[in-house]
Amino acid sequence: MRLANIVNLGIKELRSLGRDRVMLALIVYAFTGAIYTAATAMPETLNKASIAIVDEDRSALSTRLVAAFYPPHFNPPTLITAAEMDARMDNGSITFALGIPPNFQRDVLAGRTPDIQLNVDATRVSQAFTGAGYIQTIVATEVAAFLQHYRAATVLPVDLALRIRYNPALNKSWFGAVIEVINQVTLLSIVLTGAALIREREHGTIEHLLVMPVTPFEIMAGKIWAMAGVVIVAWTAALVLVVQGMLGVPIHGSLALLLAGVAVNLFATTALGIVLATLARSMPQFALLVILVIVPLEMLSGGMTPRESMPTVVQTIMLAAPTTHFIMLSQAVLFRGAGLAVVWPQLLALIVIGGVLFGVALARFRKAIGEMV
Repeated sequence: MRLANIVNLGIKELRSLGRDRVMLALIVYAFTGAIYTAATAMPETLNKASIAIVDEDRSALSTRLVAAFYPPHFNPPTLITAAEMDARMDNGSITFALGIPPNFQRDVLAGRTPDIQLNVDATRVSQAFTGAGYIQTIVATEVAAFLQHYRAATVLPVDLALRIRYNPALNKSWFGAVIEVINQVTLLSIVLTGAALIREREHGTIEHLLVMPVTPFEIMAGKIWAMAGVVIVAWTAALVLVVQGMLGVPIHGSLALLLAGVAVNLFATTALGIVLATLARSMPQFALLVILVIVPLEMLSGGMTPRESMPTVVQTIMLAAPTTHFIMLSQAVLFRGAGLAVVWPQLLALIVIGGVLFGVALARFRKAIGEMV
């Protein structure tokens, strides 16, 4: 093995990538537009939900309830008649329809318990459950304030001191941005490395390499360091310009430690890309294999859903995935400012998994080259 061969082969890969405009556009979008969209376009909390109110009471209390719904959780409510409610729910123009019955205020003041009807369009799952809880709380709070003629909190025997750590503003974009950066690192490292090998095979340049004084290890190592370097540069730019700059997400931990985690994770995921490329015979086959692999990696590694909420079998199986440990490491460093004393088990796991994947990739690559010869 000669280091000069690995360096020169990696430079060749960078030159080849520089001529691939489609792949360059994918890299730029993945670390800019995709991150910004994931952080801002898919709210996890109720945001500007459409609501209509049927006010058949026309009292001070019902007017107070109408005025209690306002942005950012709800759009200003539309006053409709009972006959319009079903039609608007059917055409999807409203998500919630609140019906206030006649004599509502009189019944409340008389100590009776009148019913308020709430219709919810449950096809809008992201808002239906959360919005129903918001509306129930708003109605109960406004009715209680109206009866007491002032807003008063019930004195409890226990005082709950709430301390929100790591995301005190409960800003959903913080979580979305960081998770998308993590996902893009995994996706691009697999795609770039595997596509580089597939491109060599389709263009016939892999045969040229076989007649040169280079070993399969040098060829594979050159592809891995080149593509990993591209991802690291793009990741750093995205973290500084998009996550910190555009979205204002604070970084609490050590960037050097996080960079070390990214590098070790890339050691594993780029090797995985080589494995998939040796299994595929063409770029379309490789794309299908990437879909089959990347979806479970992103969905079951703890980024989208906490691992604790998954079945025990899934949790155990996903410990063999590098993304599971990379997500744990990244969240600990970025959100909680954890140091090496906290994340060293994840680093060690990534090194072990990366070593295994690299060995498998090298064996597969040598076998694929042997078949060509």
